[in-house]
Amino acid sequence: MFSTASPTLALNNNGCDLAATHTVSSSEQPVLSTLIGIRNRLAALKRDRGNYFRPNEIVGLYNELLEQVKVLQSVRATEHHDNDTYKNRVDSVLDECFQLFSLFYLALGKNKEVPATYVQLVTIKQNFELFNETGIYTDADLEPFQERLKDIRQLIDHETEKGADDYDGVSKPEVRLVSRRLRQCETELAALEETTRVISDSLMPIYEELVFIRRRLTALSILPHDTAVVEAKELQKRLIEIDDVRVDDRFVDPEDGRIADGQTQVVGLLEECFDRLHDLMAEGSTVPADMMPIYERLTDVRIQLEKLLLTSRWTLRETDLWSYQVQLQEIDAMRHNGQFKDTSGEPAPQQAQAALNFLLHKCYNLVYKLLSSSEPVAESLMPVHNQLRTLRRCLLEVKKYGGPLSARDLYPYQMKLSSIDNLRTDGKFLDDEGYIPEGQGVGQGVVMSLLNECYDLMYELMATEVDE
Repeated sequence: MFSTASPTLALNNNGCDLAATHTVSSSEQPVLSTLIGIRNRLAALKRDRGNYFRPNEIVGLYNELLEQVKVLQSVRATEHHDNDTYKNRVDSVLDECFQLFSLFYLALGKNKEVPATYVQLVTIKQNFELFNETGIYTDADLEPFQERLKDIRQLIDHETEKGADDYDGVSKPEVRLVSRRLRQCETELAALEETTRVISDSLMPIYEELVFIRRRLTALSILPHDTAVVEAKELQKRLIEIDDVRVDDRFVDPEDGRIADGQTQVVGLLEECFDRLHDLMAEGSTVPADMMPIYERLTDVRIQLEKLLLTSRWTLRETDLWSYQVQLQEIDAMRHNGQFKDTSGEPAPQQAQAALNFLLHKCYNLVYKLLSSSEPVAESLMPVHNQLRTLRRCLLEVKKYGGPLSARDLYPYQMKLSSIDNLRTDGKFLDDEGYIPEGQGVGQGVVMSLLNECYDLMYELMATEVDE
């Protein structure tokens, strides 16, 4: 059995080094050496931006990893260390490898294969942990994660049903590992859902508005003090209005006058908003000098991720997200019981805590959005994919606003579509080495669907063609 320790530093939220929990036995040393070698080869491939990733090379390395996991499982069974709580450096390096392979699989367009889901589950869990710490979320915030977890659950169940969990008599590592990560996420999601489920329907609008105010107060904490205070005063008025709705300090159902369910959550959030408002008015955006390096680092990561979100179609290579994951996990590991501490070991002021945790959660959420936006199309096929998307958009606009069209009007679009189609060999787009990249399979190929849709739009426009 192998565990799922956090990658890179293998640190938990208390800052303890999980990799130091147990030493690496002599029997596991060869496995560790091989895993480090695989990780280094993956890192070298990731740095090579002059060439597209070769599917055979990545899959070959992945099979090497699976062989090492088989050896590790056997060793741990022999040494009676085959439980989920046993962790050492082998586990942290193994987890790094799985996350990297997951990003490589996304870059290859293998989004619907089990390994590709692993890094998404890691990021979902990071978001859930921060939701749980802050308590600032609504059902709408959980919905995208719910849908993604359902999709992954269907994939895992399908792989299990067709026997993909059999790997020479040993459970296939990626199915076992992803299943464990999935169960962890599902458990945390259920706990988060239960928190909001107890809030009555009549109280839910107030709760959702308080969540918005609480988030806005956190966002204001990173603005200049004078600017923040102006908006904070407006939010203060609304909080007072919400507080005045209470009867004997309780929120009641407006229809029957009974005490509404969910008092603990809603009243607690209201009081927290007042506390944060007071801190904001007093402290503004003050971040202690010894916390500024963390603040500036998180701000820089956020800016870079936001830029990637805007340009991901053209510039994002999924493996680039690894460096951001590492940085965020290093910063996350600096927290103790969810709090950042200054150089003297004391918790930073509340406003500084709010600002840093806000930025950390924002960055994790941006990473998840980038992973979710990854198309099931190989990197080498993305230029064709992007051209087809642009052409389809143009054709849709022409169809909507073009009016009567002549053959001359349609000629540029016909030429572009023909030039793209002529890139195919025996009906398939090939990469520079003659391989068929992911993204054009029968029935599920994103690129082929786009190509066919462009042809359909072109035929529709040609049917309305008028003589000049």
